Amino acid sequence: MTGPAALPPSLDVHGLAYAYPDGHQALFGVDLTVARGERVAVLGPNGAGKTTLVLHLNGILGGGIGTVSVAGLPVAREHLAEIRRRVGIVFQDPDDQLFMPTVREDVAFGPAAAGLRGAALEERVAGALELVGMVEYLDRPPHHLSYGQRRRVAVATVLAMEPEILVLDEPSSNLDPASRRELADILRSLDVTVLMVTHDLPYALELCPRSVILSEGVIAADGPTGELLANEALMREHRLELPFGFDPGFAASHGA
Repeated sequence: MTGPAALPPSLDVHGLAYAYPDGHQALFGVDLTVARGERVAVLGPNGAGKTTLVLHLNGILGGGIGTVSVAGLPVAREHLAEIRRRVGIVFQDPDDQLFMPTVREDVAFGPAAAGLRGAALEERVAGALELVGMVEYLDRPPHHLSYGQRRRVAVATVLAMEPEILVLDEPSSNLDPASRRELADILRSLDVTVLMVTHDLPYALELCPRSVILSEGVIAADGPTGELLANEALMREHRLELPFGFDPGFAASHGA
């Protein structure tokens, strides 16, 4: 069998449980499968285990119980280099990812470290910046850019590695409305699997047809984003609150 139906899921997590060295149990048995090309939001209150889950996806954390596979490849020591190429994590603060003198050098850093050189490297850098609308800023120092522009360059640094999954940690935080909209348009246009960890529930509804609620270390709910957000009892139980006056049903029906 060939074609997309034959591809393994981008992400397959089974029975993932993890306790930190101090004894704090963050995950109690997470099961999550994300198909190639899906956009899924991970919602949940602070302390639910969201960051712990994300750090297992590319092997930053390990040693717990259960399995994590990316595109059919187990997250294990012998596969870490390939896993880290396939799982691109965009951190909440772009300044955690931008450290080179120019935008070009920041975006080139990962592919160059992986052995890409010359024209192929320049093409990869230009292509990643094209995807986020930042080509004209190639030679600018990142610290001269606006916060929203730096967020887009941070996304480009990850896209330059041609990942299987783009993992976004609070992508809309600290963005003004125009930057928020521009980033949403970019994320919608990308041909990658997206896992978005966010407290911004309207942004989750806008960008991710499916959401999971991670609460007290387990997946408490998994379904269409609009249905989860419209379930008042579920939202209240897991300490999730929509902005005042926001109607998820109305927003979904009007293309949010």
